[in-house]
Amino acid sequence: MKNFIETVKNIWRIEELRNRILITLGLLLVYRIGSFIALPGVDSSRLGSGSGAGSGLVDLLSIFTGGAFTRASIFALGVMPYISASIIMQLAGIAVPMVQKMQKEESGRRKVNQWTRYITIIICVFQAPGYLLTYVDAGARPEGQFWMVTSVIILTVGTLFVMWLGERITERGLGNGVSLIIMIGILARLPESFLQELIGRTTGGGGMVVILLEIVIWLAIIACNVMLVQGTRRIPVQFAKRVQGNKQYGGVRNYIPLKVNAAGVMPTIFAQAIVLVPMYISQLPIFNGNPPAWLLHFTRYESFAYNFTLFLMVVAFTYFYTAITVNPNQLSDDLRRNGGFVPGIKPGKQTAGYIDDLLSRITLPGSIFLGLVAIIPAFAVMAGVKQGFAQFFGGTSLLIMVGVLLDTLQQVESHLLMRHYDGLMKSGRIKGRTSSAFGMAG
Repeated sequence: MKNFIETVKNIWRIEELRNRILITLGLLLVYRIGSFIALPGVDSSRLGSGSGAGSGLVDLLSIFTGGAFTRASIFALGVMPYISASIIMQLAGIAVPMVQKMQKEESGRRKVNQWTRYITIIICVFQAPGYLLTYVDAGARPEGQFWMVTSVIILTVGTLFVMWLGERITERGLGNGVSLIIMIGILARLPESFLQELIGRTTGGGGMVVILLEIVIWLAIIACNVMLVQGTRRIPVQFAKRVQGNKQYGGVRNYIPLKVNAAGVMPTIFAQAIVLVPMYISQLPIFNGNPPAWLLHFTRYESFAYNFTLFLMVVAFTYFYTAITVNPNQLSDDLRRNGGFVPGIKPGKQTAGYIDDLLSRITLPGSIFLGLVAIIPAFAVMAGVKQGFAQFFGGTSLLIMVGVLLDTLQQVESHLLMRHYDGLMKSGRIKGRTSSAFGMAG
């Protein structure tokens, strides 16, 4: 405890770090205040009666926006349109050579970022009317096209403002701004969800013993997620010696850290978006409110068909997204250009093949564990945990919290170590998801 207090004092002594923390907290406070400001003309007491209320999509978006979605806030769409636009540009970087070339240059990356903002606006213009018509019931909103047009503009501007807040946090604050905005929205729902679970257990059965057992299981799952995010497989790399003048370069033994979960939380987001499609199909007018029985299985949160499909989708998307983010051929070419090689492996194609085989082997257990994490909330609900608190036992929310917190703590530790203070952990370094391609061997 004494060391922790001393570390906090050291953090506060560093002026730059202190200012970054205060700026981050201030901008996050602005976002939280805005998430409680309802759209003009909306009756908040009559919200939640629309056709989309209570669906899995509403629950998912409500988690990402910290409840702004269910309050019909000016920030109701949150940063999800921006994330969707970013995914589109990432996929375009694979399919379109011109975009891939632009992503490798500084000026090109700025242009890609600008295109991402334009796509965000387009997505907002299409999503906002659907949100207003589906979730905000006719009795809770004014009639007329003028209100609809102005509300679409407000929701679009709100998303752009939230995106601007995230960029300012990244630039002048601490951590990745967009990720922190999502995380703070998730954490904002934790006290209320836990209180509901506590009241339900103390009044409905189980008592404090069951609550303590749930907390122990929850902490164990968090520990496993930390291991998943931080887990790496180090490939040893030897750099050849070079003599230039009177100086000798190279001859250093480094490593390539391949992460067990290089895909992060994206496979879970993609998979959850796809498994919600049957829910939309079941609501089509052609079924007259009586969809087939096999389709209804995919609309129930706790059904075997839903969770088995979600698990398989997460595993498949983990491999897909890992193939996008980690390019063995590029790693092999970078090694060869810098005079490096993997001991016992010939440079070039054999090195790329070796990295690809190793990546496939470590991705398999990572993808299986990621799939299990995605379906844990369903098991928690079947065990009697309320759905609000069950969301924190796994799925997207827990992975985002763990990953973002580790990334932010990694930046704090970097500031401490640069000024010769002890880090947050004396045994080993905190490793977030933003580790460099090459690191010095410990």
